[in-house]
Amino acid sequence: MVAENFIKIYEKGFKENWDRPALTDYNTKESFTYGEVAKEIAKLHLLYTHCRIKPGDKIALVGRNTPRWCIAFMSAVTYGAVVVPILQDFNANDIHHIITHSDSVFLFVGDLIWDNLEVDKLTNLKATVSLSDYTCLDQRDGVSVSKYLGEIDSHFQKKYPDGFTPNDIRYTDLDNSEVALINYTSGTTGFSKGVMLTGNNLAGNTMFGIQSKLHYPGSRSLSFLPLAHAYGCAFDMLVPLAVGSHITMLGKIPSPKILLKALEEIKPNLIICVPLILEKIYRKQILPMLNKWTLKWALSIPLVNNTIYAQIRKKLTDAFGGCFEEVIIGGAPLNKEVEEFLYKIKFPFTVGYGMTECAPLISYTHFSEFIPASSGRILDGYMQVRIDSADPYNIPGEICVKGENVMKGYYKNPEATEAVLDKEGWLHTGDMGTIGQDDTIFIKGRYKTMILGPNGQNIYPEAIEAKLNNMPFILESLVIEKAGKLIALVYPDYETVDEHGISNEQLPIVMEEIRKKLNQEVAPFENISKIQLYPTEFEKTPKKSIKRYLYTNFAQD
Repeated sequence: MVAENFIKIYEKGFKENWDRPALTDYNTKESFTYGEVAKEIAKLHLLYTHCRIKPGDKIALVGRNTPRWCIAFMSAVTYGAVVVPILQDFNANDIHHIITHSDSVFLFVGDLIWDNLEVDKLTNLKATVSLSDYTCLDQRDGVSVSKYLGEIDSHFQKKYPDGFTPNDIRYTDLDNSEVALINYTSGTTGFSKGVMLTGNNLAGNTMFGIQSKLHYPGSRSLSFLPLAHAYGCAFDMLVPLAVGSHITMLGKIPSPKILLKALEEIKPNLIICVPLILEKIYRKQILPMLNKWTLKWALSIPLVNNTIYAQIRKKLTDAFGGCFEEVIIGGAPLNKEVEEFLYKIKFPFTVGYGMTECAPLISYTHFSEFIPASSGRILDGYMQVRIDSADPYNIPGEICVKGENVMKGYYKNPEATEAVLDKEGWLHTGDMGTIGQDDTIFIKGRYKTMILGPNGQNIYPEAIEAKLNNMPFILESLVIEKAGKLIALVYPDYETVDEHGISNEQLPIVMEEIRKKLNQEVAPFENISKIQLYPTEFEKTPKKSIKRYLYTNFAQD
């Protein structure tokens, strides 16, 4: 068990950093100091008490990254409730399902998302509150939330007649063994796996970040990954809020143009990102420059190439704001070509490894010790690693991990829990790899089929395939990624096709209509760009699972 209590980390941190800037919205410029964050949390605690929310009750949260999103999140965990962050890109049906499946009794929601929800389906909710200004959007009979929120300042003054001071920050006493967060890896019915993360799991990640000095009092952070995901949540919010960093929330899709402009303005001291962002910048800005004939010629001269590499490194460093110590890349493997180039020019980057089930961090190494093609060292003092292989140093086997960061299990899903978490507490990651003598992890391949979306979203092809296979004229399908786009390989139900008199020439037209219909039912980042017909049934294992690895490079241009 981690010595530090997760909730008390923030009780202490908010007191010590009272006057420091805490959260700023990049778009609206709305900003909160740590003292103001603490006051907003205290007001929401009064509201929870009024709504008779008990410790352990579930509070759902869905919307874009904003200061008020962070405040709502922190208010829930410091009250002793279980926060259920939901990715804003999920469609309305999936959001409905997660709120219901998680047994959430209270909802914070962005206004645009609220417009697409059907509140009558959310029968467990006592109230729904807007993330734009904390006004009441809906309430159940007998819970006068709207009236109470309208008078919240007077309730607050009555509670704290002498004003709210650092000494008034007293958060609940909740043991680290209790569940603090449920993170859903997918919204689709039948694929819902709510990862139960305890205070200990979150404290393990937070304390490692503090001890590694990833953030520090007064440092600057630009948050552009989804905070509803464990990666962004831990290192773009939980760690910086624990130490007194100033977090600026981008709140937009981080295209290279938007992101580089924000990085130049904010000048963060640490950058947390996914591979796709660096890969896009490399291909759009660096590669065209490297392909110029004069530069290619100059790079062939040993004494000159070091100077050119230094210039490229400086240009890239300046583009990222020029004030960061390192760029931490996670969420998926980094493209080998990009990694080799960044290492060659001595750009300060490192690649870590994690998963939602570990809240998320499993391994990390400071850039000064990073080994190319690795995913960092197992977290010393927090995690253990085992490779299920006769020779774990040379022959890949499944990566299994154990320790402070490993989840309690999947919410209301003991079968899925038993499939990955054995009786000795080892989490079977589904990834193949080897280890070095110092417990550095080298991922060689993946059992798992998860695809990382353009902005760090987890895409689970089975969930999309389940919807697609329910469409008419489709017998089976396989969703794969090519050049950053999702393509569905489809083996048609030719018997049904023939029954309806559909010709071979008409079949692609029918499939295009199916594609459009499917895209209306999935999140935007799960949209299929193309349906490609496959001539035979897919090859399967004895368990009748499709051998996915046979088809990863099948898609045609």
